Amino acid sequence: MRRNTKWLLALVGIVVVFIAIFGLSRNSNGRASGSKLKTVKIGVAAGPYGDMATKVIGPLLEKKGYKVVTKEFNDYVQPNKALNSGEIDANLFQHSLYLKTFAKANHLKLSAIAQTPTLGMGIYSKKLKKLSALKDGATVSIPNDPSNLARALQLLAAQHLITLKKHINVTTASKADIATNPKNLTIKTLDAAQLPQSLSNVAITVVPGNYSWSAKLDPSKALALEKLSDDYKEVFVVKTSNKNSKFAKAVKSVLNSRAFKQAIAKSQFKDFDQPTGWK
Repeated sequence: MRRNTKWLLALVGIVVVFIAIFGLSRNSNGRASGSKLKTVKIGVAAGPYGDMATKVIGPLLEKKGYKVVTKEFNDYVQPNKALNSGEIDANLFQHSLYLKTFAKANHLKLSAIAQTPTLGMGIYSKKLKKLSALKDGATVSIPNDPSNLARALQLLAAQHLITLKKHINVTTASKADIATNPKNLTIKTLDAAQLPQSLSNVAITVVPGNYSWSAKLDPSKALALEKLSDDYKEVFVVKTSNKNSKFAKAVKSVLNSRAFKQAIAKSQFKDFDQPTGWK
């Protein structure tokens, strides 16, 4: 009986030692694998896409061996120049049309490798619950910069609040291109950053995505949201020379994965316009 007890105690001791060694080995391996993560720097601007990079894209890229850090820029010029110079590895702040226009004008070799969910313009109001309640003669505020002004007019036209002249270039539409204004709306142009603050003084305002996000306007409560063409969807951008790199391939894999779609569906970005091809 004593002999059996000794054998049992010895066996227990061996098991305990084995578990301890195995546990240390696992912890050591976990730290080692973590230390092997390659840090990549993604340039962003004020708005939702820095949060998307860190909260959704980052955790998925970590599984592929990359640790995401973001660098926020305070304008829409430096993120592309910093990428071109190699200061950052990628950027996520711009739509496809802006990238093409900026890269051509500044002789930069940058490439979009995938679209991301995009927060387009929205029509917001503190006074109305639906656009059908908009009264004749109401005041509407829209952005005053040419690109966003044209998009705002297109959104108003899509909601049948105005019509635009035929045979115009809608991407450069201005107030002079309004053909009909059935409700005799007073359309007031403001700096885009001031639009959320104008909500108390107007019936409705048309706010670009970055500014509505910064003002904490909930897109799910917008009276209408812009349906974006491919030109206006946000893109993940790298240097053209790196578009087939391991990192670029990892990003494309993540942004086209079911895991990314599911993560977006559960996130604060769930109401954003989806990339082309998503179902």
